[in-house]
Amino acid sequence: MSALNEVNAVMVHGKDLPLHCPTIDTPSWNYHPRVFLDVLETGEVRCPYCGTVYRLIPGTEPHGH
Repeated sequence: MSALNEVNAVMVHGKDLPLHCPTIDTPSWNYHPRVFLDVLETGEVRCPYCGTVYRLIPGTEPHGH
């Protein structure tokens, strides 16, 4: 997963599912309560705490689902 600024989104791979925010790559100063996000339904989801946008990479198959 790679984090980008707010104009762009964090692109999500199948190995990143189930998706939660904050992710393991989130700096400790930016932590908030963990929330699981359903990116599979629409292909894009925004974290209700920090506003980070996550997008599923087109053609991504969820692993183990």
